Amino acid sequence: MEEINFKLNENPEVSIILKKSDITEESTDAIVNAANSYLQHGGGVAGAIVRKGGYIIQEESNKIGYVPVGNVAITNAGKLKAKKIIHAVGPRWGEGNEDLKLSNAVYNSLKIADENNLKSISLPAISSGIFGFPKDRCANVIINAIRKYLKENKNTKLNLIQICIIDEPTFNIFKEEFKKLNIL
Repeated sequence: MEEINFKLNENPEVSIILKKSDITEESTDAIVNAANSYLQHGGGVAGAIVRKGGYIIQEESNKIGYVPVGNVAITNAGKLKAKKIIHAVGPRWGEGNEDLKLSNAVYNSLKIADENNLKSISLPAISSGIFGFPKDRCANVIINAIRKYLKENKNTKLNLIQICIIDEPTFNIFKEEFKKLNIL
């Protein structure tokens, strides 16, 4: 398992980690699920979360119902190590205004974590799987959304933000994109 630790000038008190790992195994206070608007967790990250965490996650999601793109909902994490799951609805590539929608999904994930007094969060590469968002662009949008959140929320309760990537090629794309942004 490879991981790279870094700090952002926007808030050096918060540890940021780019990590090659299975997000369903993370023990952060919250993990972020790359969800669809109807919170039906059949495939990808969402399917893996329900398979490992239990159907209770889907049942709670069913009670929430619809979540617009760029917004989030929160449920318990079932049998997972995390306490909460933040269901972030990212955009499908080609639907229009994708960068803003993905940025909002990340920003709102951090915001709801803060609102729930959570101290640590793990995010996947939202929308870069079956939703088709280009992985390099995804990395850029995610880190800039984190930067924006930390700049605008100096008193965040978060002290750890992890970006968890399960596969080596995507991890390497994220690592290269962070180097281009002079983060690593």
